Amino acid sequence: MVKIRLQRFGSAKRPFYRIVAADALAKRDGRFLEIVGTYDPRADQVKLNNESIEKWLNVGAQPTDTVRSILKKAGVFKELTSKKAE
Repeated sequence: MVKIRLQRFGSAKRPFYRIVAADALAKRDGRFLEIVGTYDPRADQVKLNNESIEKWLNVGAQPTDTVRSILKKAGVFKELTSKKAE
């Protein structure tokens, strides 16, 4: 199963995350399939590759709870449902 989840970078007390599509059994900071975005919680900045995210969601990838909330704030699910309605 493929998960869309966070991969932690940054030094102590200065987190920075990549949003990646990875196998569910891979380690948190281990092997991934594709980088689909970044998230900086200190500056509250999110950069997403919507095409890649939609591709992985259509294939059956499951976002983690944290990534799901980030995607909801960015409006990715609204775009996805509007495309399906067409």
